[in-house]
Amino acid sequence: MAVITVANARRLFDGKPVVDDVSLTLRPGQVTALLGGSGAGKSTLLRMIAGLEPIDAGEIRFDDTVWSKPKRTLAPEKRKVGLIFQDFALFPHLTAAENIRFGLAHLPAAESNAIAKDWLERLGLGHRSDAYPHALSGGEQQRVAIARAMAAQPQALLMDEPFSGLDPALRETVRDTALSIAREAGLPTLLVTHDPRDAMITADTLTIMRGGKLIQTGTPEAVYASPADLQTAATLGPVSVFSAIIDETHQVKTPFGTLTAQDKAPGAFCTVALREEAIIPGGAVETIVEAVSRVGPAVRVTLSANNHRTHALWSPSDAPEPGTKVSIGLEPSGVFIFDAGPDR
Repeated sequence: MAVITVANARRLFDGKPVVDDVSLTLRPGQVTALLGGSGAGKSTLLRMIAGLEPIDAGEIRFDDTVWSKPKRTLAPEKRKVGLIFQDFALFPHLTAAENIRFGLAHLPAAESNAIAKDWLERLGLGHRSDAYPHALSGGEQQRVAIARAMAAQPQALLMDEPFSGLDPALRETVRDTALSIAREAGLPTLLVTHDPRDAMITADTLTIMRGGKLIQTGTPEAVYASPADLQTAATLGPVSVFSAIIDETHQVKTPFGTLTAQDKAPGAFCTVALREEAIIPGGAVETIVEAVSRVGPAVRVTLSANNHRTHALWSPSDAPEPGTKVSIGLEPSGVFIFDAGPDR
């Protein structure tokens, strides 16, 4: 199975870098999630890998084959890349089966019919083969798009926000189906998303992109546990942020507890980020419970202390009553201390 290598790739729009010196490796049978907000350059990078967008510097390779370099872009159809987009991009005048067969026109009719039927059955759509897109639900349309991409036996799978238009329950089913098929086929797969939950759940490798640059790459667990900066920490989940100063004993005092920062210089300004799971029941800091709300299997507790507010994610069995006082502590694995920026 082949590896896709993006080496120092750059793309300029109106002279400004939209993708800026990006290097990335997509490995067979693994899902790389590219996570970032609007304007991060995610979709442009995907389009560069697909051959839909040229590159202005660097190189994109499929093993030893050069796919892209400046002034040379191998056509998308010659890359045999499966593409799945948010809007499904189905042909409205073709049935589900005909949409799948569209990319199989080079095959005899009997063979393309058999392949389309097989993929429809695999994705639970055997009974919908003659339905037109307007008669299909969003989830059914997306599964047809997945079948169409996979039926052509692609060498890689590129997915741009493919599940964001689906309701939550359907989203998980379709997402898990698509990615399990890609892994089973041994395809290098890129999932572009702005949803940290999708990225954390699905990825073998998580890459954070911002301002056209790759900020951090690693396993989801590693990036979550050791974010490169405050913005990355906030991208992966809610954080409460406080400014502080490192004292002469390397202690950092926050409204909700004191931390140790041995790697920081005394007297330095810093920014402290607390994840919701870092606030734990029991400890030396007394807080007031302002509100309690259910969040799936947990409860979100809003706490105040020293004229500051934070949020904790606790088990329902630990849920206090609003208006009561509770003592809390800090779990170090959910606390991050960053150097303060020049503007503090």
